[in-house]
Amino acid sequence: MSETTPVSLLLVDDEPSLREPLAEYLSGQGFVTREAGNAAAARTALLDFQPDLVLLDIMMPGEDGLSLCRHLIEARGLPVILLTARGEATDRIIGLEIGADDYVVKPFEPRELVARIRSVLRRAQRPAPAAEETALYEFEGWQLDPLKQRLTDPDGAVVAMSTAEFRLLKAFLDHPRQVLDRDRLLDMVQGREAHLFDRAVDNQVSRLRRKIEADRSDPQLILTVRGGGYRFAADVRRVASERG
Repeated sequence: MSETTPVSLLLVDDEPSLREPLAEYLSGQGFVTREAGNAAAARTALLDFQPDLVLLDIMMPGEDGLSLCRHLIEARGLPVILLTARGEATDRIIGLEIGADDYVVKPFEPRELVARIRSVLRRAQRPAPAAEETALYEFEGWQLDPLKQRLTDPDGAVVAMSTAEFRLLKAFLDHPRQVLDRDRLLDMVQGREAHLFDRAVDNQVSRLRRKIEADRSDPQLILTVRGGGYRFAADVRRVASERG
């Protein structure tokens, strides 16, 4: 996509009363917009259409939006904005943890959606990160790829992580052997969706320990500092990544 090439969107929503006027509005804003009424139609559209961004309803008959969201992100690397109802807070959390870029809650102002589309696309067009930013983290046989947000255990198996868990682990790896209090950890790991991740830092640490500690009842990597917070107790090194 260049500055002279119109932005192409795939709008996936099973409600024609929302989808059709929204597609017309987006086309009027200069976007090339293609519609799909369900996940199956979206997958078919993607056979001959490469959108710059997907607008995706979560609640649809058949394959739901979260399943399609995972495919769009993991298999195709497409930016996704979720279209959600007010009562779908849990689904929004799951969508953001999968890797969705943003969400809007129905009913929404089309102008707000356009602003979010442009914001997500600006982030997607940022220059490639420097080599230091993409270098892998290694600790005690584990490896974290910060670009792909992928954690690999000492046996080479990929360990699934939520976005919140990734941010928390990266905060520890960026500050090994330093005491980080709870307020500082919150500042490091919370993004725009901070209000969705309203669980305590202690709970997030407990979830992360389940992933990386051999015995979470006797942690050796993430240590609790009485009255102070937490300290990552392993040495961490950065190594260059060979990306295909």
